[in-house]
Amino acid sequence: MPYALDPELAPLASLIPAVELAKVVDKEIVFTPEQERAWHESLPTYTPRHPVDVADREIPGPEGAPPVRVRVYEPSTAERPGPGLLYVHGGGFVASDLVAFDARCTEIADRVGAVVVSVDYRLSPETPFPGALEDTYAALTWLHSAAGELGVDVSRVAVGGDSAGGNLSAAVSLLARDRGGPALCFQFLDVPVLDDRMTTKSVREFVDTPGWNGRNTEAMWGYYLKGGPAPGSPDVSPYAAPMRAEDLTGLPPALVVVCEFDPLRDEGIAYAQRLTHAGVATELVLYPGTFHGASVVADVEITRKMREDMIFSLRRGLRPAGGR
Repeated sequence: MPYALDPELAPLASLIPAVELAKVVDKEIVFTPEQERAWHESLPTYTPRHPVDVADREIPGPEGAPPVRVRVYEPSTAERPGPGLLYVHGGGFVASDLVAFDARCTEIADRVGAVVVSVDYRLSPETPFPGALEDTYAALTWLHSAAGELGVDVSRVAVGGDSAGGNLSAAVSLLARDRGGPALCFQFLDVPVLDDRMTTKSVREFVDTPGWNGRNTEAMWGYYLKGGPAPGSPDVSPYAAPMRAEDLTGLPPALVVVCEFDPLRDEGIAYAQRLTHAGVATELVLYPGTFHGASVVADVEITRKMREDMIFSLRRGLRPAGGR
């Protein structure tokens, strides 16, 4: 069906191959040379205004699991101790890595002045739920334990990510609350995956949208919940699908970002509403004419606004208690 995309985004959307998630898992995706060149040219880049030191590290993983690789971004001119952000990349729980989100993490470190720790969690279906979540929690625990070394103020640690990373950010916020774990001051949920039941109008109707579609959403949940309760069944954990959590009180303030033509749009709106009803200070932003992941893959006026809004909200969310 036709979608009223932003005029600058529409030509880029036509360059996105209609990818089926099963082909990602089976490593069968094939780009033509023209598609690959045009796609790479459309990806945003970022040149920091000030030096940002970047280093890959291995940190202790969950009990009985291998170490977790993280990439640490330390802005050289920022206040210390200062804020820290655990960043969790997207990719439908099955794909992507630290490299794909390097520009975003570098920009946040440079412009927000935060130490950013980007986590390379294990992917499904080889490692289904709760592997990725426990890796994310291990990275959060490490960030707090290494706060002195990193120059991070433990009262100013946030978590954030996009798509599957938005899911893991929401889930690790729940997990930290329920385990009495490391404190979080903010959660940034960018086009988040939240509900395995897939009953919203947007997920049912957006079956051919660019960037992501309803068919891939169904496949994604099958991979992520492999070996456990089936998607949509009563026993799916709220730590897998945060929309299932009955109690959202006591969670950190949130920014929830949704795109108009995204199958995940309606669950993001509903989660933001539930957070608000639970007394959690929540900002909800819906960008018209955009599709899932547009801010990560395109550099046009509307996506530049999306990134400016992200920086503004992260600065506010990470400011000192009582600060302006």
